Parts: sequence; C-alpha cells; structure tokens
Amino acid sequence: MLKFVKYSLETIDGVAVYPIISLLICFSFFVGLFVWVFTYKKEAIKEMSELPIKD
Repeated sequence: MLKFVKYSLETIDGVAVYPIISLLICFSFFVGLFVWVFTYKKEAIKEMSELPIKD
C-alpha cells in the first residue's frame, strides 16, 4: 500500500513544496499565538480568572 502512495507522490512535480508550506503555516500560527499570549493585557486575564468565583 505504501509503495503505491510513494510512487504517486514521486510522480507529481513540485510535491516537495507542500510540506514546506504546511510547516510555515503551522510555525507562523504558533508564533502568532505566542505573541498574542504575551501581549495580552494582564488586567483582562485577572478579570477572566475571577469570573468563575463571582456570584
């Protein structure tokens, strides 16, 4: 089964670009998430953390 998949992928021109694109998308998503988390306002985080115990 793997031989058929490997052969099919080898015959497609430019197939090596797809793993690179997916890696870049994944990497940029997590870098963006990292930046968003560390630039989020501390007051908003404190307010959200107190929501379950209010009322």
